[in-house]
Amino acid sequence: MKRDSRLSSVLHALLHMAEQDGPMTSEALGLCLGTNPVVVRRTMGLLRKAGLVTAERGHSGGWRISADLETVSLRRLHEALGEPAIFAIGNRNETPECLVEQSVNAALKGAFAEAEVLLMARFADVTLADLARDFARRHAQRRATQE
Repeated sequence: MKRDSRLSSVLHALLHMAEQDGPMTSEALGLCLGTNPVVVRRTMGLLRKAGLVTAERGHSGGWRISADLETVSLRRLHEALGEPAIFAIGNRNETPECLVEQSVNAALKGAFAEAEVLLMARFADVTLADLARDFARRHAQRRATQE
């Protein structure tokens, strides 16, 4: 099953950007993410439209986070990406004539709706600042074990 990894990729890119003193180019972000700079530019364009990043032109230009990390929730990023589907599974047939399949669809629809409400509530509670603090803690632990 193909998974939509855009949210994960955006979080990865933004945390790398947060660690930098200056802007990061699409090429540098592409290397961090293992993707093409064109994909980075397209994704960053969505984030710019949502007011989360800015593009600085010129010799030492690139992308820079323009929002406070404390105010950028996973939910806000999910919305900026166009609210991609949360679940990659669905009904075999959306308008079945079979009563058994209608029952199956109703049960799945209810379960998916409940799960999505819970997940979106959790997404609203987790910010980029939370992830940055977790990264800093992990980085400090790794350095301590390597000394």
